Amino acid sequence: MPPVDSIVVEGNARLTGVQVVAASGLVVRTRISYRDIQRAVRALYQTGQFDEVAVEQREASTLLVLAIVVKERPVLRNFDITGAEQIPADKSLGLVKLVTGRPIDRAAVANGRFQIDSMYRKSGYYAVRVVVKEEPTTDGGVRLDFHITEGNRVAIASIDFVGNTHFTDEELVAAMKTQPEGFFWYRPGAYDEREIDIDERERLPKLYGGKGLVDFQVASDTLLPDPTTGKAVLQLTVEEGEVYQVGTLDILGNRRFSVEELLAGQLPNVAAAVGGGKDLGGVFDRNAWEAATEKIRDLYVNNGYITSQVEAEQARRIRADGKPVIDLRWRIQEGAPATINKVNIVGNEITHERVLREAIVMLPGELFNRDRLMRSYQNLGNLNFFQQPIPGPDVAPAANGVDVDITFRVQEKRTGNINFGASVGQGTGVGGFVGLEEPNLFGQGKRGRLQWQFGRNINDFSLSYTDPAIKDSRVSGTLSVYNSRQKYVIGDLGRRHQAGGSLQFGVPFLGSRYSRIFATYGLQQIKYSEGSAELQARYQCAPCTRSTLGLSFLRDTRVGLPFAVAGSQISVSAEQNGGPLGGDGNFQKFDVETRWYTPLGRLGGGKAGSFGGGVQFTLGIAAKSGFIFGDPASFFTELYSMGGVQYGIPLRGYDEFSITPNGFDATASGTGASANGFGQSYAAFTVEFGARLSQSLYVNTFFDAGNVYRNVRQFDPTRLYRGAGVGAALISPLGPIGVDLGYGFDRRSRSGYPAPAWKLHFRLGNFF
Repeated sequence: MPPVDSIVVEGNARLTGVQVVAASGLVVRTRISYRDIQRAVRALYQTGQFDEVAVEQREASTLLVLAIVVKERPVLRNFDITGAEQIPADKSLGLVKLVTGRPIDRAAVANGRFQIDSMYRKSGYYAVRVVVKEEPTTDGGVRLDFHITEGNRVAIASIDFVGNTHFTDEELVAAMKTQPEGFFWYRPGAYDEREIDIDERERLPKLYGGKGLVDFQVASDTLLPDPTTGKAVLQLTVEEGEVYQVGTLDILGNRRFSVEELLAGQLPNVAAAVGGGKDLGGVFDRNAWEAATEKIRDLYVNNGYITSQVEAEQARRIRADGKPVIDLRWRIQEGAPATINKVNIVGNEITHERVLREAIVMLPGELFNRDRLMRSYQNLGNLNFFQQPIPGPDVAPAANGVDVDITFRVQEKRTGNINFGASVGQGTGVGGFVGLEEPNLFGQGKRGRLQWQFGRNINDFSLSYTDPAIKDSRVSGTLSVYNSRQKYVIGDLGRRHQAGGSLQFGVPFLGSRYSRIFATYGLQQIKYSEGSAELQARYQCAPCTRSTLGLSFLRDTRVGLPFAVAGSQISVSAEQNGGPLGGDGNFQKFDVETRWYTPLGRLGGGKAGSFGGGVQFTLGIAAKSGFIFGDPASFFTELYSMGGVQYGIPLRGYDEFSITPNGFDATASGTGASANGFGQSYAAFTVEFGARLSQSLYVNTFFDAGNVYRNVRQFDPTRLYRGAGVGAALISPLGPIGVDLGYGFDRRSRSGYPAPAWKLHFRLGNFF
């Protein structure tokens, strides 16, 4: 073949001929073989600039002319996702790795289409179709449209197991998060490949591990979809393996704690057999073994051994009788105990350090204790003075390399709130309100609150001040005063004017950080006017005076305030009104209230019990009762009323004052109630499942039950009115706001017939 005389380029528009020839590597005046042509074509394709490349020979007399014929790739101007409905388009867009302003990368387009298709299939959309449409732009480029036709999501109609003998299909399905389609909305039978993977690797092995089947595995999983119906059968083939017995148990390296101390409360009957080489017998429970290991680790860490290591070892063997056993061993490296060298607090620019030190239950010189570290962290969060979630505390080695320095980092936030506006109804007519509250006065944790509500039928002023540590002591004090003029329709009382105040002091109970005893003295003066003749005769004293001396006990270990997710609160109070204290009336009042909260897990922000935020789920149970002995006489407001959320004992799903000793009052409301609608005892219970979405937002489902009784003798906690529903609470810049939608199961019409119905409630102010 003669040397190439010249090279021409055809089909190019965006690139010059010189650029194309240079990229090909072909050189004129040289002899070129077919291998050179192949390399040139490959080099041009590798530039990513062309969709088609060909090298052709052009003959001109005796001269050899080569023509490089190309089809340039258009420049990508933009790309988008259309058709996405069930899965946000942003998720699909993040899977497409294309760069605009450059020639289209065909491989990246195909990969993006594949990734979108794969994501949808993993989420159960097996009928998905992803089509890439190419549209030219006015400047010669192109725009790509990844159009998604989602189709119906595959619903799992049933889950079938192959190879299971120790558990039924129903028992295995109950252990999985993936569930077949059911009748109710919460059983859609959704297919999620990630959840199925966790079911196979964690949940099912945990179930089998508790029965000694530690070799269990899911050999295969197959989804058999029916495109016409959108239903599918998930088939899991399992290999259960042998049931293992417990062999020997050895503990090596323990010096700080004896075998009995390590096994206390978990394996108390086998302490004597440890290290004896004797099989303990019984089916091996891997879940109990892991829990026991974690408990020993906690025992060491909570006694200062933060560098300790507890390794759990398992060795399989076959006994002489042919049965498989697992020999167990804890290998412990204790290390040296760590003492707290310093407790540092960083970031508190407003709040005095004394307030934070009171919340921290760890002191320099003490042995490190992880439980106390967690409790200190939770106490700082409960103050609600800082941005949430508070960063987890830093635990760093001290200068001596043995002890530790602990640092808590906080960021101040605005703590006070002011609220004002107009109000209508609630028996007050048209009016307004102004409120001011600061829970961290002067940065010393002191609380001040002022509330003024005014209008045609009301003029209500209240002021309170709380000092949690009078003169830096552990004695707390609260002073409150109020002056209220009201005109209500309730019982046709006419106008009521009451004024008074109270003084309360509290001290720790037996030195506890969480339990306090309070002593309270209150004085109130009340006067009625413009009411009916019957009520004027009933309330003859004008004015009436009430002198009260009270004693109460409060234990509060709640975590995550203002929306608790763990802990409990118990309060018991007793009051003497009048009698030897002087004033009108002579009666005693006793109240008991308990609240328990159990964490149910966390979504995001780390596992339960760790530092951090996320959505936290909790189960709350509350029970409370009250009893009045004697005759309150003119102080009917001290009696118990129930219904609604604003005035008396809350019972959602019912109107204010509608639960009476005589039964449900269909005529009661926030602007009217029967004079006989108040009782001398009550019982109320609440069970709720809640989710704390953030430090300021909480949603829940609830079940309420309660009743009011004429006197203490009629108290019957089995005779209750029931309500259930959903609610939400928000800490807004204008104060706490809550809304509940409750369904009253035991409501009745005015004619007395059952008439269950929904009721919407709004809550304002501190309702926690």
